[in-house]
Amino acid sequence: MIFAHRGAAGTHPENTMVAFIEAANVGADGIELDVQLTKDGEVVVIHDETVDRTTDGSGWVKDMTYRELRALNAAATWRGRYGHCPIPHLEEVLAWLAPTPLAVNIELKNSLIAYEKLEQKTIALVRRYGLEKRTILSSFNHNSMRLCRELAPDMETALLSIDPLHDPWTYVRVMKADGLHPHYRTVTAKWAAEARQRGVAVRPFTVNKRNAMKTMFSYGVDAIFTDYPQQAKQWKEETP
Repeated sequence: MIFAHRGAAGTHPENTMVAFIEAANVGADGIELDVQLTKDGEVVVIHDETVDRTTDGSGWVKDMTYRELRALNAAATWRGRYGHCPIPHLEEVLAWLAPTPLAVNIELKNSLIAYEKLEQKTIALVRRYGLEKRTILSSFNHNSMRLCRELAPDMETALLSIDPLHDPWTYVRVMKADGLHPHYRTVTAKWAAEARQRGVAVRPFTVNKRNAMKTMFSYGVDAIFTDYPQQAKQWKEETP
């Protein structure tokens, strides 16, 4: 599968509705997005813990209300190409996604800030739209993923990692996770094959270069995350 990382983030403002819509238009199998909580407890879609890099504002997401965040332009760095793109609420994305065939990977951004009830609120929204079977919950915060497993045993969970994990198969079993989302540079053919044998889904991130993408496809990984879903689809079709 091809998951559009933060939407079609290579060609559109990341984690915005225009990026998600573009991902659907070019034939991605799913979208990936990041969630955090506002000061007033709303689940919003944004990657960084601050708004400085991706918007025309400044400050921490946790210190701003939903209304304050919505006033910011998440396409500010694109020099007017996409006009004003507000930071989406997770519900807005899921309501749009529900009638499509897309899967969604929701990454909980709670490693730096322990957002209280982020897991519960995210799961509740997924259930509201009946997307339990099309949703993967992931995080670098593996304690959070264990909590999600307890709260929603019917939803898939995956553990994100930058560095190779020691004895990943035992770890996945102990954490009761369904998949691993490793940095693509840590994935080998042998490792991917062993994951398949053990029934562990492997979805490397963030794969943007042609050779790396073709290598991942040749390894038979379950999915990749890419900023360029249209290009990825073309390269996938070229791979024997």
